[in-house]
Amino acid sequence: MIILIADDDPQILRALRITLTAEGYTALTARNGAQAVRLAASRRPSLYLIDLGMPQLTGIDVIHAIRGWSDAPILVVSGRSGSADKVQALDAGADDYITKPFSIDELLARIRALTRRLPHAEAMPSVRLGNIHFNLATRSVSRKTAGRFEQIRLTPTEWQVMDILIRNGGKLVTRQMLLTSIWGSEHVEDTGYLRLYISQLRKKIEADPHRPRFIITEPGMGYRLEHLEDAG
Repeated sequence: MIILIADDDPQILRALRITLTAEGYTALTARNGAQAVRLAASRRPSLYLIDLGMPQLTGIDVIHAIRGWSDAPILVVSGRSGSADKVQALDAGADDYITKPFSIDELLARIRALTRRLPHAEAMPSVRLGNIHFNLATRSVSRKTAGRFEQIRLTPTEWQVMDILIRNGGKLVTRQMLLTSIWGSEHVEDTGYLRLYISQLRKKIEADPHRPRFIITEPGMGYRLEHLEDAG
C-alpha cells in the first residue's frame, strides 16, 4: 500500500518514512503542498498523511485538490490543535485528524482504521508472473511447481520495489521514482544501490537472472515489469 506523507519538517518526514516502511507500507514524501499534489496525481496513493502548514500550497489546498479525483482516506497530522482548524480540515474532505506531538502507536492505529475502509479487491490484488504468485494483501510471494507452492522470502525493501513495479505493470518506472519513493529525494542519485536490489529480485523470481523475462531494464531510464497477470 502506498502512503503519501506531506510535511515541511524534514525530521518528521524521515521518521514517518522509516516507521511506515518498517510496517510494510510504501511511503512517498513531499516537503510542500505543490509537490504533494504532483505526487498524488502521478502515483495515486491509497492513503494520505497531510500537514496543514506547508509552503506553496496549504494542507487545506492539498485536501481540496485530492478530493477532486480521489476518495482515498486523508489523515491530517498537524501541530494546530484548535477546533476551528479541525473543522476546516474535516469540512474540506479529511477523514481524521491527529495533533502533534503524537505517539507512533496511535498514528498506526488510525492508519489501520482508515485502511479497513478501503475496497479489499482494489487495494490488495493477487497477481502472478509466470509461476510466481504475489499476494499484496499478505505481502507474500510463492513459486508454484508441480501443483505445490514454495514460499519466496523478500526483504522489506525488495517488497517495496516489487510493489511499485506491480502497481505500474507494463509501464516504465523511472529510477528516480523508485529511489524517491523508497529512500527519499536525498537518494535520487543512488542508482547503484537500486541496481543491487533489482539484481537480488531477479535471482529470486527469474528463471535466468542474466536473461530476465519479467523485470526489464530500460537503459538510461528505469525498469518495466512485463507479463503481469491477475491471479484471480
